[in-house]
Order: sequence, then structure tokens, then C-alpha cells
Amino acid sequence: MGTDLPAGQSSDEAQPSGETWELIARPKKTARYAIATAVVLVVIHFGLAITLARESTGVYFRASDQIAMAGIGLFLAGLVLLLTRPRLRVSARGIGVRNVLTERIVDWDLALGLSFPDGAAWARIELPDDEFIPIMAIQANDREHAVEAVRRFRDAQARWGE
Repeated sequence: MGTDLPAGQSSDEAQPSGETWELIARPKKTARYAIATAVVLVVIHFGLAITLARESTGVYFRASDQIAMAGIGLFLAGLVLLLTRPRLRVSARGIGVRNVLTERIVDWDLALGLSFPDGAAWARIELPDDEFIPIMAIQANDREHAVEAVRRFRDAQARWGE
């Protein structure tokens, strides 16, 4: 079914030198919302960390509590920023799909096509035996951007696919 990349190896290393990616797609709206949410989380948690020691609530907050509050904000922001990772890359060699935590390279001979089922949040690559790989980089809420990415994918598949 495609190639899972080993830990620590980026898909840039998997791309043969001299070959360029025909299509690189990333989500637009989700990335903007994720960045804005991460900033808000950091600001709120740092604000709470600063005000913890100033207000008299009957509870004694120490510097370690303030650091922990700021750390929680950074941790939550980092989790939210994982939503900016999805990416789809297409070349003559195959299809590179990176979602939130995983990245896979799918050869053209395995990809049966790209579909966008009704009501689905994102597209998917159809594989043999009714399997599929979700493509979080092409999201329904991106509208025209998603339509253009699907068109470019299908053009590339017509050239390099079966």
C-alpha cells in the first residue's frame, strides 16, 4: 500500500533530486483558524500566569504554578498547530500525503483515484480493496482552493496514473 516514511526522514528526502512536485496543496482556512487559536491560548495562559501571583484569592501561587500555567498554554497551542501540518504533494513518482501525525508516499499504480464523498470534511485517495487514505490538505471549507487542488490532482493522475 504505499510507503510509510521512517521516523526522522522527511518526504523531501524521499523525492528524487531534480524532480519537482507538480502539486503542493495545504488547507487554508483551518491553518488560519489554528494559528489564531494558538495565539489566543498562549495569550490567555500567559495572562493567567502573570495575574496568578497578583490577586489575593486565598490560595498561594508560586513561581512554579505560573510557569506551569504558561507551559500548559504553550502545550495546547502546539497541539492546535498540528492542524497546520496537512499537505498533499504530487509528482511523477507518486503522491505524498501528510496528515496531522503521519506521512505516506503512495505510488501511482496503487492509487485508483481521488474522491470527495458528499458531506465529507476532506478528500481521500481511493486504494484497492475498498481502502482509502484521507487527505486533510484538501478540505471542503476551502471551497475554490479545494476544487482547484482536486482538478490539478486529476490532471496529474491522467498523466502519470494508470
